[in-house]
This record gives sequence, C-alpha cells and structure tokens, in this order.
Amino acid sequence: MQEKSVIVRMIEVAGGVYAPGHVGELTQIVDFALVDAVLEETGTREKRLRLLPSRVVVYFVLALSLFEHDSYRTVWGKLVAGLEGLALVRPSVSSLSRARRRIGVAPLRRLFETLAGPVAARGQAGAFYRGLRTVAVDGTLLHVPDDEAITWRYPKRVGEKMEFGYPLLRLVVLVECGTRAVPAAAFGPESEGELPYARRLLGALDHSMLLLADAGFDATTFLHAIHARGAQFLVRSSARRLPHPLPAPGRRLLPGPARLRRPAHPADRAGHRGPGHHHPGRRHHPP
Repeated sequence: MQEKSVIVRMIEVAGGVYAPGHVGELTQIVDFALVDAVLEETGTREKRLRLLPSRVVVYFVLALSLFEHDSYRTVWGKLVAGLEGLALVRPSVSSLSRARRRIGVAPLRRLFETLAGPVAARGQAGAFYRGLRTVAVDGTLLHVPDDEAITWRYPKRVGEKMEFGYPLLRLVVLVECGTRAVPAAAFGPESEGELPYARRLLGALDHSMLLLADAGFDATTFLHAIHARGAQFLVRSSARRLPHPLPAPGRRLLPGPARLRRPAHPADRAGHRGPGHHHPGRRHHPP
C-alpha cells in the first residue's frame, strides 16, 4: 500500500468583514493592533462599519506593493485565497479604488515611519565597519501612469516641440548595508535633483553610522549637515573637487588655501639654524 501524507493548515483570521485583512507572514510584523492604532492616530478609521473596513484596505494596499504587476481583482483574490468556506465580500474594482482613496496616504506613511529603521544586530557581517553601522544613500527613477490625475504633480519630460516618455518619480532612499533595510525614504517629481530629497533623510542618521554615497552627494553643505548629525561619511568625488575639511572638535580651520599646505617642520622655519641644518633648496657644502 502506497503511503500518503496529509497536511492540514490552520489559518486564524479576524471575524466578519475583517477576515480578508491578512498579508501572510507580513501580518506578523504589521499586526492588527498597529494598523488600528495608526488609523486612529491619522483619523482615517471608518465612522461606520463598511464592507471594506479601513484596516482591510491598508492590507490591500500593502498587497498591491507586493504584487505590483497584478490587477486590483487579482490582488484581492490573493488576499482571500486561503479563506475558502467563509462568506466573504467580493468588491468591484471601483469599490476597491474608492476605498483606497478614502484612507489616503496618511496611514501608510505613518506605518512606514513607525516600522522603518536599521535591523542588523551589532557586529553583523556586512553591516558594520570598525564599529560603525554602514548605510548608503542613492536615488532611482520610477515610471508612473500617464494620467491627468498624476501628471499635474509628476510632469512628463518636455523637448523642444513635444512631451515624451512616461512621467517619472524620483525616489531617494537610505539603505542599511548588509540587510537592505530602508530606514528612510523621500520621493517626488523628477524635475528636482537627488540632493534636496537626500536632505530629507538626514534625520535618520546618528553618531553610530557611516554613510556611503556617490559623487552626486558631495556638496559641501550636505556633508556639513551629515557631520552635524554626528555621523561619519565616505563620499566618492571627482578629481577636480576641492575638498573642504571639517574641523575637529575645539579646533578651527585656517582660512583659504593655507589649510591645504603641509605644516612646516620646526627645523624649516625661518631663523632656525640648528646643527646639521640642511635647507632643501640649497646645495650643501661640508665644512
């Protein structure tokens, strides 16, 4: 007789219209209590119980980001795939769209601010260098839909005679090296450069961090702002860049080019002619 194995799964879900509000293992991190607290704080909890409660809509939006290439209906199907046998609502695409607009962006932003941050344990390989937590800042461009409801904020690129391409969103993130966790992020229209968005991330830095960045982030004011947060930095720059060193605590920089010259050795100072003195620019004749 052929042996068989039977696997029985037990899924614990919320009751009633809250049942579809699950995103697999992610629900263990973004739990019900946290989502409810964020909805309450941002004033986006429903005033009367709907077939699509705000908590369920938050998990639906999180699922949209996980399955970015799927339609609303397909993503909803993934949310309820393991809930056979329950009397579940089957909302239309327009109902899901209205529910998403109803809660807005505030609860999702607050969730990110609550959960974002470094996750590497102290000394974890690849995440630390000489006791400093390594983080990196960089930017990218993302396409957004070519729709009038979006292009007012994210305009298309304009040539001499016409617009072209899809509208672009610029995203700049601070990433923890070794884990790829995202402690902070900023985004907006592509017409603004990476540096203004990077300045919005400075609040996530502290004295325990070493920031790595590419040449586009070597502006003096930006480096001074990193230094003011207590963080260290290692930023790539071009050969033509004239660095402006930061003063050590309790010291000040010399004005102008003088700070780039090597300090003179006491024996080379004018008026000092000690035994065995040899001026580097003169021929030395033995006595």
